[in-house]
Amino acid sequence: MAEAETQSEAGPGLKRLMDVLAASPGVKIAACAAALGDLPEAMPVRGPEIGLVMVRGRIGGDGAPFNLGEAAVTRATVRLAGGTVGHAYALGQDRAKARLCAVLAAMWSEGAHRDDIEAQVLTPLAAARAEEVSRVKREAAATRVDFFTMVRGDD
Repeated sequence: MAEAETQSEAGPGLKRLMDVLAASPGVKIAACAAALGDLPEAMPVRGPEIGLVMVRGRIGGDGAPFNLGEAAVTRATVRLAGGTVGHAYALGQDRAKARLCAVLAAMWSEGAHRDDIEAQVLTPLAAARAEEVSRVKREAAATRVDFFTMVRGDD
């Protein structure tokens, strides 16, 4: 029962953490996690292992679904010494990223490290991601072309 309570308390914050970790490169995650100091010992429960998932698409966002193609996904599950389990999926074949994300998820679920993870990992990665999105939007806006129609005179 205690584990279920811990998992439900971690819910929204854990989702935000996993969203940010999934969108961040493994190198940046490792650099931010290094600021936490020594990470706790984590026993592998599953993986990291690489598999394929089918990516589905819809034309216009609401059309009939179709199979767009396959994408590689790496998943990992770890258990900390206290028994807390962390799971992570990472797009691509980066085993180290998946394992590190699983360790951070388990640490977040324990609760004792949430403030440190928030300050040292989550906030810097979220800021870097927001800056990257802003940069891409600025680059796209610079190449935008506005087409218009000129009315010809009455000849």
